[in-house]
Amino acid sequence: MSGGPEPISAEGLRVAQEELARLRAERGRVSGTLRGEDDAVGDRADQADELQRADDVARLEDRIAEVEGRLKEAAVAGAPSTTVVGVGSTVTLRFDDGEEEVIEVTELAEIGERTLVTWDSPLGKALLGRHAGETVAYDTPAGAASATVLSIGG
Repeated sequence: MSGGPEPISAEGLRVAQEELARLRAERGRVSGTLRGEDDAVGDRADQADELQRADDVARLEDRIAEVEGRLKEAAVAGAPSTTVVGVGSTVTLRFDDGEEEVIEVTELAEIGERTLVTWDSPLGKALLGRHAGETVAYDTPAGAASATVLSIGG
């Protein structure tokens, strides 16, 4: 990634906002089960369970802060470029076999319903900084491959 604020696509934004809502709801459920300072904790099993729930809340709060930070960064960065491929770009590619596919260059490949390519994958690295009309070469488990950038955005 560029080291500066990175844009996020509309799909990435939607997925991040959904994750944030889910995390906040889960944090509310888990923190609601924690005992107050005045509540006595029973035996060691109860104490261990209480510590586990406290760890879960801390983990959720860390992830919430991470997603909130990413959303703030994306707001500063603005919309993804439609002239050069970067994180957040939606790119139409034509592969060696003639198949055309729309992919999104993103940070996480396991989110959303579209075909996502991480910026640090072989294809993602090959695409960063490219323009429509350029052909990129990259490695796959099956060997070398190439794809032509047909369009960026939309």
